[in-house]
Amino acid sequence: MIKFVSRHLKAGAGALAAAVLFGSLAQAQDIRIGAMREGTSWYVFAATLEQMIEPVLGPNSVEVVARGGGVANPMVVQAGRAEIALSNVASAVWARDGHPVYEGASAPDIRALVGGLNDVYIGVIARKAFVDQMGTSDLEAILASGKPVRILMKPAGSSAVPAAHMILEALGSSAQKIKADGGDIVQLDTPQIPDVLRNGGADIYIDTVVKGHPTISEVALTTPMAFLDIPQKALEVMAASGMTAGTYGPWFDGQTGATAGANLGTMLVAHASLDEEKAYLITKTLCENAEVLAKSHAAWAQFKPETAWKPEAVGIELHPGAVRYFKERGWM
Repeated sequence: MIKFVSRHLKAGAGALAAAVLFGSLAQAQDIRIGAMREGTSWYVFAATLEQMIEPVLGPNSVEVVARGGGVANPMVVQAGRAEIALSNVASAVWARDGHPVYEGASAPDIRALVGGLNDVYIGVIARKAFVDQMGTSDLEAILASGKPVRILMKPAGSSAVPAAHMILEALGSSAQKIKADGGDIVQLDTPQIPDVLRNGGADIYIDTVVKGHPTISEVALTTPMAFLDIPQKALEVMAASGMTAGTYGPWFDGQTGATAGANLGTMLVAHASLDEEKAYLITKTLCENAEVLAKSHAAWAQFKPETAWKPEAVGIELHPGAVRYFKERGWM
């Protein structure tokens, strides 16, 4: 098992979801959509989905929950804090199987509605001034140098956090080693990230990357950045945890070519208890309005409804309502 789990994620995603992220949502509407904070592509997706399905399900029947993340959201659905939620394919599989990232919790009752929504890569980005100072863009060499490195990532709840620790440990490093060398692990909410990098408060930024990512776009426009390949040995470790090696871009200023990363995948999950008719209608409405989704944010332009049911696109069991729709269309 990956050693980072017990050392770096003491809070536990299940407790985080139940006790912190969604604890105040006692009075639920008919359908709550677990997303992420405003300004993220996941929030845009959820807001667009709300506009799509509310006319179908009825006025004031849908609520977007602007909290959560790739790790937290499967547990939010499992705990009944949201009826449906965005999730990474990898984290949905982790949750179903009770991966150590969840510290003993699991989500046996989550089901897939739609998969293949977009590719979400784990990417490593560094300030160009830092790379120039180090004399190399090789991430393994940077971490092995013994020099101080300040690594910036989002708080616990994002899939980027366990993935970042996988990368460190696969390359012979760890949060403890980073700090022992005089560096630091800095975890901040999304709105703070561009200013910290602009002001030189961090050297390397590890996050989920999609085309048009607003935070990364802002960072790349305002601070000279270098996009670093994730080394093969780290990609192999990540592949063993449900991710797929691949390349992304060039999508951003300063990204001169395709960059090696690990694809988490994106899907919409639901609780197994979600009414079959509602699951069918949500799946149908989303698949039949793919062009609306694509116009809402560049990240969702690659969605192909006809393949949204495939095992590699969802990772977990489909909800019966989704199965009904995909079979009705003749895609399954």
